[in-house]
Amino acid sequence: MKHWPYPRWIAHRGAGKLAPENTLAAFRLGAAHGYRMFECDAKLSADGVVFLMHDSTLERTTNGHGVGGEQPWHALSQLDAGGWHSRAFAGEPLPTLEALTRFCLANRYLLNIEIKPTPGTEEATGEAVARLAARLWAGSEVPPLLTSFNPDALAAAQATAPELPRGLLIDTLWSGWFEKALELQCVAVVANYALWDAATVARVHGADLKCLSYTVNDEWAAQHLLALGTDGIITDRVDLFSPG
Repeated sequence: MKHWPYPRWIAHRGAGKLAPENTLAAFRLGAAHGYRMFECDAKLSADGVVFLMHDSTLERTTNGHGVGGEQPWHALSQLDAGGWHSRAFAGEPLPTLEALTRFCLANRYLLNIEIKPTPGTEEATGEAVARLAARLWAGSEVPPLLTSFNPDALAAAQATAPELPRGLLIDTLWSGWFEKALELQCVAVVANYALWDAATVARVHGADLKCLSYTVNDEWAAQHLLALGTDGIITDRVDLFSPG
């Protein structure tokens, strides 16, 4: 990308831990704290609807049971995705990626969509997320940033909508990560914040890629990353860090 259009601060799953993650209530709360860009997790229902959820299974963040991606959207849409967090959010539904996108577009917010496939659906999920994002964000000034830990999902997104920017997520410096980011024509590497040091930042910047970090919840870590010259910080602490 000739111009990096994204802000430094990105709200993790909407509002971190202050609201039930990946719900519209969370994104509204993150926005109320001044955040203009959000990270979300996207996966496929059994009948091909892209919806927001981090885990493969439903138990942690809904009152449902089993693998989310094995259920049709009609069943998923009936679940309570807020009551687990607190009574104030009881009854909050799982949103579709389309619903979140329309909220973002209406308010000129930006989005980092993490492609989070149910195991076995990597290529299908990457393709579906990219196709939907390309359609919904067509003509918008700043497209969403598509990221994934799964190279196959990112490759499918690249083949489907090559114009959408991509970032490779990594939680270790596994053999070939840098080459894979280049192969996928990524614009960024999104790493566990503890992986960044001066040499790794220099290597990524030297290839004209940006350095983003997850999940940064402590002041000392944020200051360290800023001193290293990294480009983006994904945080749960929307109440601690002002996105300025």
